[in-house]
Amino acid sequence: MSAIQLKQIRKDFGRVKVIHGVDIDIDDGEFVVFVGPSGCGKSTLLRLVAGLEEITDGELSIGGKVVNDLSPKERGIAMVFQSYALYPHMTVYKNMAFGLKWANSTKQEIDARVREVAKILQLDTLLDRRPAQLSGGQRQRVAIGRAIVRNPKVFLFDEPLSNLDAALRVQTRIEIAKLHEDLKSTIIYVTHDQVEAMTLADKIVVLNQGNVEQIGSPLELYNYPQNLFVAGFIGSPKMNLFAAEIAAVRENAIDLQLGDGAPVSLSCAPQGLRAGETVTLGVRPEHMSEGAGGVLTLSGRVDVVEHLGDVSYLYMTLQDGTNVIVSSQGTSRAKTGQELSVSAADNAIHLFSGDGKAVARPGIQRD
Repeated sequence: MSAIQLKQIRKDFGRVKVIHGVDIDIDDGEFVVFVGPSGCGKSTLLRLVAGLEEITDGELSIGGKVVNDLSPKERGIAMVFQSYALYPHMTVYKNMAFGLKWANSTKQEIDARVREVAKILQLDTLLDRRPAQLSGGQRQRVAIGRAIVRNPKVFLFDEPLSNLDAALRVQTRIEIAKLHEDLKSTIIYVTHDQVEAMTLADKIVVLNQGNVEQIGSPLELYNYPQNLFVAGFIGSPKMNLFAAEIAAVRENAIDLQLGDGAPVSLSCAPQGLRAGETVTLGVRPEHMSEGAGGVLTLSGRVDVVEHLGDVSYLYMTLQDGTNVIVSSQGTSRAKTGQELSVSAADNAIHLFSGDGKAVARPGIQRD
């Protein structure tokens, strides 16, 4: 069993508090991604799990065993670094075999394991090459292979794709997903790229300034962000946000007024909101459409149009100066400089209170 529990984990560097009482449960065989902006503490948290940093306070257990005082090699983990960290003078075979050699495995065990893993990662024809003779994607696969041969309880990935070009990132991401499906191992993966998080994870942990903002499946975070930070971070392009004031509160509806004076009426329970309060409306670009007709209708000028084939992104500025992104059909006829109306349906609008917490997604009942 390789379930992981983090209970009130804290990390201080002197007087600087970096991780603030984090609680996370990771099931055996689960693929969990730590995601957040630079400096949010995700890599520090990973290093705490690996044993490369000392935990200031809290309890970390792997497979039901508290490991706070265990060294990295005693924790049954293998880590894949951003920089590959391959030995340049060694062949692919020797790089992958290095950890097993230090574990006192026999030559026969080492050879069988290395060749088995090399076949899985399609490195079996490259075993005699040195890192300098490999592409970036191949080097990353060697680094992953070196971790796999040890048959660890847990795999830790620290932004493993950040040094690859766009095409290789997609290819290697798919390979990592397939690898997890084959090995059924517990994986913790760190990235600042929310697209990687959405496509790889069983569960995402969104971090911000050393705190956990939300934990959930990719679709749960996408459909039901708990606050403005998660709403703005998860999704590409990011969610459109509009300041509004509550004009009136009724039994099952809230009447709002946007910054440009446009009225909006949402079908949802007030949940403690009162007239006069300032709130924020959120609508994802893909939930907005060209033309009027929705509960929320906005007008503005098209600044830029990005035609990407299957989709066109319209970057607009509304009359009150608010910037909006609309994800339209690839066949969109919108042009730069055009005045255009866009709209969103009631069930596509998220509502956040003045302190940034999600109040409701009107028209949608959560399961």
